[in-house]
Amino acid sequence: MIVKEEKLTTKIFSKDLEEKPTRDGFGGGIVEAAEKNKDIVALTADLKDSTRLTEFANKFPERFFDVGVAEQALVTIASGIANYGKIPFVTSFAVFSPGRNWEQIRTSICLNNVPVKIVGTHAGLNVGADGATHQSLEDISLMRVLPNMVVISPCDSEEARKATIEAAKTKEPTYIRFTRAKFPVITTQKTPFKIGRAETLWHSKSPQVAIIATGPMVYEALKAAKELDKKGIETLVVNCHTIKPLDIRLILNAAKITGALVTVEEHQIIGGLGSAVSETLSKNFPFPIEFVGVKDTFGESGTKDQLFKKHGLTKEGIIEATKNVIARKSS
Repeated sequence: MIVKEEKLTTKIFSKDLEEKPTRDGFGGGIVEAAEKNKDIVALTADLKDSTRLTEFANKFPERFFDVGVAEQALVTIASGIANYGKIPFVTSFAVFSPGRNWEQIRTSICLNNVPVKIVGTHAGLNVGADGATHQSLEDISLMRVLPNMVVISPCDSEEARKATIEAAKTKEPTYIRFTRAKFPVITTQKTPFKIGRAETLWHSKSPQVAIIATGPMVYEALKAAKELDKKGIETLVVNCHTIKPLDIRLILNAAKITGALVTVEEHQIIGGLGSAVSETLSKNFPFPIEFVGVKDTFGESGTKDQLFKKHGLTKEGIIEATKNVIARKSS
């Protein structure tokens, strides 16, 4: 069954689900936030349209700055603006920010603990044919390791909108990861969202394994859960949109209920969601865990579907990992 929203079950498995890039949710969310808070400003590194800042720039031209192709300057300027009471959102492709300007984020933003919101779009394998150079598969790891940094990976465009609005209200440095490609919109305006609190979206009567997913992989996890249910394998699925701070209470509860766990992410399994969850479990409640994600390799050119299939980022890959972890639990 689906918890939190009775109507979510029908919506998730509808054949006519709307599909949008999560970056679209950011574009709408920052405008909503800026309409209520005059201190919100936006900066980009020559990627206004691609990172969905066009509407913001048109509505608030005096609060929009394009620094050109200079990602290190982008975040350094933003840290200064934040130090004077503003709330800057900085946008670029994730492979450039935080990929190219990590040291400036570390020293100028995190060390000083100023509320700069770093928006990394075009993250993950879903940039497809752009290939390995532009497929950011390490950004969660880079940002999760930084003190003071909050890390969010929304599951769809609606959750991305909410994440943007909520991030604008906080005083912490925050990284939000968005997709280029379109993914199904499975949440609604009524779906709960709170930074630092994961949400259980699927909970069978007697779950044998918990599937903890983040970003667009939440949808694949739900599809896998539905198919596993038909095979007599009961699961629970958690939307872990906030990777730092992790919802330790919910993760441990899921672990104690099931005794086995699978993590699912469009990111390297080293340093990402899987690492965050396993660190928590090894300290509090060690037991078998399987990781679905990119396994210590670079991406390559191809369509989103081709790349997801090759790296096992599909319901079939999740089903295989689920069966493996149950077998390990029983051995």
